[in-house]
Amino acid sequence: MPTLIVMPGTGSDADFAARVFGTAAHAAGARLVALEPESDLFGGYRRQLDEFAADSDEVIVGGISIGAVIALDWVLQSPLADRCTGVLAALPPWTGAPGDCMAALSARLTADSVERDGLEPTIASMIATSPAWLADELSRSWRALASRGLVGQLRAAAGHTAPNLDQLAALPVPVGIAVAPDDPLHPAAVGRAWAHAAPHAAVREVPLTEFGLAEHLLGEACLTAWRAASSAATPAEP
Repeated sequence: MPTLIVMPGTGSDADFAARVFGTAAHAAGARLVALEPESDLFGGYRRQLDEFAADSDEVIVGGISIGAVIALDWVLQSPLADRCTGVLAALPPWTGAPGDCMAALSARLTADSVERDGLEPTIASMIATSPAWLADELSRSWRALASRGLVGQLRAAAGHTAPNLDQLAALPVPVGIAVAPDDPLHPAAVGRAWAHAAPHAAVREVPLTEFGLAEHLLGEACLTAWRAASSAATPAEP
């Protein structure tokens, strides 16, 4: 049985990642492992990925937003990545340096607000401008992560350089990408650029207005895209 190892987006946690990818893991016949972010965001994820991969014959890695970036980083860099058979990438945030990409800008502004105004006022401000489902989700996860390095995680993610297009072209495994055409923080064009650059990749769309109320739809879109990419990568029988 393969192990599907997934990571949440910045400011989110393992609980949400597990709900996003739970039904996809079941459909793929995989054991699901959702990783919690640590104060050392990237080092912590790399250590956890290596630990689980070392105990598995086959792994699929995935994530949401910066979690998808970390999944690609690991496949490109870890000596244990030869055990990986695919990547499920939900809502890619940027390619290469983040610059002023909306997801990075949002993370920086949230970190500034928590440091300047405090956690609860920042949550109140977020609630006032967010859909109810997102307000509920972020209120829960921000409070859960507040004592575990939330501000540092936000700043680390906002400054992290994702794989560039040349690096994506070296990906050795199929990639299934899910994009949301109505999500301004994660432009669908980024996910499509990832798919165009990677040797074996496919994209599926799922609107934010749909997966916001049924988060498993996002993971299922990744799985559907990965299966399409895997099929295209498999040589036809003679």
